[in-house]
Amino acid sequence: MMSDMTQTTHSSTSPGKQMLSEQVYAHLRDAIMHGDYAPGAALKPQDLAKQQGVSLAVVREALVRVVGEGLADRLPNRGFAVPAFSDRRWQEIAEARRTIEPVVLRMSIEHGDVDWEARVRAAHHRLARTPTHVPQEGEYYSDAWAEAHRVFHRTLLEGCGNPVLLETFDRMWTASELARRFSGHRAPGRDGAGEHRQLEEAALARDADTAAEVLARHLTQTAAELTGEQCSRLVDQP
Repeated sequence: MMSDMTQTTHSSTSPGKQMLSEQVYAHLRDAIMHGDYAPGAALKPQDLAKQQGVSLAVVREALVRVVGEGLADRLPNRGFAVPAFSDRRWQEIAEARRTIEPVVLRMSIEHGDVDWEARVRAAHHRLARTPTHVPQEGEYYSDAWAEAHRVFHRTLLEGCGNPVLLETFDRMWTASELARRFSGHRAPGRDGAGEHRQLEEAALARDADTAAEVLARHLTQTAAELTGEQCSRLVDQP
């Protein structure tokens, strides 16, 4: 009986709150990714609850999710805030990616099957055919290109078959993408399309050494461009 009562209470309260939390989370994530909040800006639960017409509990649940994605920081005794990307923070993210992603790519090349090969080819084709910029948005990369970029890099690693490693990639990628969107800067003279093509070719040729080297160089070049005075214009290059 107690089990039935618990189930009834849960079903009567959980779905509505869950849906509201999902809506607030999606709105907040989109607002942060599109620069509605400046780097370091406070995310005040009371203000967000008032704006969205929901309870503090719903807002806090959504905030915890964006913190988990690396899109916000939880500050001791100070609430929540959009990350302030210092040079050190960006370099730590870049170092983590350079350390982990080439290793996972090697695993992916070793274990990936024919379906994985087909997905890699399709993801690269979509990336290569998607315009990087929307003319009216100037230097800012288009959302369509940003998503194709993410899917290509993730697909390269999906052959590893390890969901924990892929979740780690997702978090690092989101942090990098946020940094890129804070900037919109595009380094001149870099052949990003060529780098992606080399990654696809090496992966499909099952050349793990070359693929890992190209990926490490790809990530290292991005990190090198974002030091010193460029720190305030962070971007993950194509």
